[in-house]
Amino acid sequence: MEASAMEIGLVGLGKMGGNMRTRLRNGKVGVVGYDRNPEVSDVASLAEMVEKLPSPKVVWVMVPAGDITRATVTELIELLDKGDVIIDGGNSRWTDDEVHAGLAAEKGIGYIDCGVSGGVWGLENGYALMAGGDKADISKVQPVFDALKPEGDSGFVHAGRVGAGHFSKMVHNGIEYAMMQAYAEGYELLEKVDIVDNVTAVFDSWRQGTVVRSWLLDLLVKALEEDPGLSKIRGYAEDSGEGRWTVEAAIDNAVPVHTIAASLFARFSSRQDESPAMQAVAAMRNQFGGHAVQAAAEAGHDPKDA
Repeated sequence: MEASAMEIGLVGLGKMGGNMRTRLRNGKVGVVGYDRNPEVSDVASLAEMVEKLPSPKVVWVMVPAGDITRATVTELIELLDKGDVIIDGGNSRWTDDEVHAGLAAEKGIGYIDCGVSGGVWGLENGYALMAGGDKADISKVQPVFDALKPEGDSGFVHAGRVGAGHFSKMVHNGIEYAMMQAYAEGYELLEKVDIVDNVTAVFDSWRQGTVVRSWLLDLLVKALEEDPGLSKIRGYAEDSGEGRWTVEAAIDNAVPVHTIAASLFARFSSRQDESPAMQAVAAMRNQFGGHAVQAAAEAGHDPKDA
């Protein structure tokens, strides 16, 4: 059997983490995965995972942002030694990265923050990666990034110092909010005016040759083909946090982000009244990220009236 190029620990084996483990192994990177769910975990604890790794040890954290990530990183800092590297691949706020990197540096442990985009399609297509950290640490784990990224020259960037990866991913998600909202509002207008016979076909026609073609457009067409009229999806869209962080960063730096801010507020509106545009946003989020959507029937609505 061909030897692995390197071996890493991977904490968090949910929708993203589980697929990443598979893609890494397919790319000849050995993975010792840990998850609180014993049915998917390779080991019983973080300590056991770290013990099984060769030195210098590399651990990729892929758990929900906030307290869970903070607790995981703190525990790993206690378990790891000088020369080891922690990668936070979740959706942490860049300000948390600066704190974590400082704590890790006290023990001589490297720290990389990595924004990851690709959703449930990343296993097949690869993940876009935006990394922040010291150049030497990035070089140490480059085989991991190479295994995860899409084929071709694009798909990975060393964005800058610690925090730059998650900051870049945050802005990416803010742009994503705005693009989704524009498609969604166009969908609602096409549906509202009694002149277009087949709205899905119109969107489908835009997928080739037009300046608005994109993967998000492909996914919206897929959603409309699966559920014409989007009657099975309630027009309710959560915000993951990164949209509002983008707006907050823009305020702090006096940068006008009119469209991104409006798309964030539209998601707030979606939680109050039913909206065809927000049904389209919810459908796209489900298509690319497997995000939970609220079925109209579960919310007490007749799907025909959604």
